[in-house]
Amino acid sequence: MARFELKLPKMGESVAEATITNWLKEVGDKIEADEAVLEIATDKVDSEVPSEVSGILVEQLFGKDDLVQVGQTIAIIETEGGDEPAAKTAPQEIAAPAEAVEIEKSIEAVKENTAPQDFSGSEKFFSPLVKNIAKEEGVSVTELENIQGSGKDGRVTKEDILKYIDDRKSGVVETPKAVEEAPKPAVEAPKVAAETPKAAEPAVQKSQQAVPVSVNGADEIVEMDRMRKLISGYMVASVQTSAHVQSFIEVDVTNIVKWRDKVKAAFEKREGEKLTFTPIMMEAVAKALKDFPGMNISVDGDYIIKKKNINLGMAAALPNGNLIVPVIKNADQLNLVGMAKAVNDLGNRAKAGKLKPDDTQGGTYTVTNVGTFGSVFGTPIINQPQVGILALGAIRKVPAVIETPEGDFIGIRQKMFLSHSYDHRVVDGALGGSFVKRVAEYLEAFDVDRDF
Repeated sequence: MARFELKLPKMGESVAEATITNWLKEVGDKIEADEAVLEIATDKVDSEVPSEVSGILVEQLFGKDDLVQVGQTIAIIETEGGDEPAAKTAPQEIAAPAEAVEIEKSIEAVKENTAPQDFSGSEKFFSPLVKNIAKEEGVSVTELENIQGSGKDGRVTKEDILKYIDDRKSGVVETPKAVEEAPKPAVEAPKVAAETPKAAEPAVQKSQQAVPVSVNGADEIVEMDRMRKLISGYMVASVQTSAHVQSFIEVDVTNIVKWRDKVKAAFEKREGEKLTFTPIMMEAVAKALKDFPGMNISVDGDYIIKKKNINLGMAAALPNGNLIVPVIKNADQLNLVGMAKAVNDLGNRAKAGKLKPDDTQGGTYTVTNVGTFGSVFGTPIINQPQVGILALGAIRKVPAVIETPEGDFIGIRQKMFLSHSYDHRVVDGALGGSFVKRVAEYLEAFDVDRDF
């Protein structure tokens, strides 16, 4: 028999970790090659981890809700001898007793570092990124509270905690004994005992406040699912991070409506894809971003990162009703057919819950279609660390003034509002307003005689 290490696979260039949400196989279960062993979740996408070999699951190194790094071993599968994977774990099988002790210590250290920390007792706000870094580096809540934050209202930023970790490693700041050294019963026990009442008190308060009580007995109380909790955290963090400001503009899209009505049947017959308004709008946004590269940036602390590629995020619905933002990579290089195929592919896979982690990474600007739900316009929240997001309002028939060489007339036109939210820290009104105006100009100048 041989032992195979099942590792957390790479899920995209910018995905470094995932949370275990459910074990599909328990210790002792038989597993076939390519059969799913567990379910994991990144910050936005859920997926399964299949086994590369057939065998018996003999060990689970992490539990549900544990945070695991890409490349870490998450389970041990016992296979028949002679498999190539067995060679990967051979050194572990013949490890000397001293080496076995070290391996055991390493596993315990990983479990200890990935154990969830309770931030409920802290009165300070910490972003999800800062919390994850604290968990990975073994920074306690007490240490976090004592870090002098450079963010708004003294908030601890990514740079603050990374500097603290570097200072701690170099000895500039003193590391608490409980974090730095192995437990020493004679010295540490009283310290733990003294801290226990303080830790227990917030835990009791949390348990009392976590589940609200219906006053009239008729209200239904439902806990947020994991995705809604993540969305909630991202939205609050974005509002606290960016200085949101909006610009609105009304656009005459009569020519676009007429053109689409004329060609949509032929488009679907030739391409096998439905032609919606979204790819037409995305095409205009991509062109405008090339004209105004100052909108195709992100912010990291005091630094502005100018993005080379134009990767458009598009809000799409998930099976559970939540929203996700898959990304159209290099959108400026696609023609209308390519844009339509990309929009339909990502939208359909989002509805089916088939998106991959890499599908939601690398966005440089986001578009959301609030008109789908009948909204005339909206004030969307920026998708961090981007600096802008455009909301597409509903297309409506309205009376409008039509200018002609013979004079002005009143006619029925198809119009919509574009709502542009942008980060006033780095985007001034001139740029934010000029950008959305350019999008409108591209839409109004749409060629009704163009081919698709």
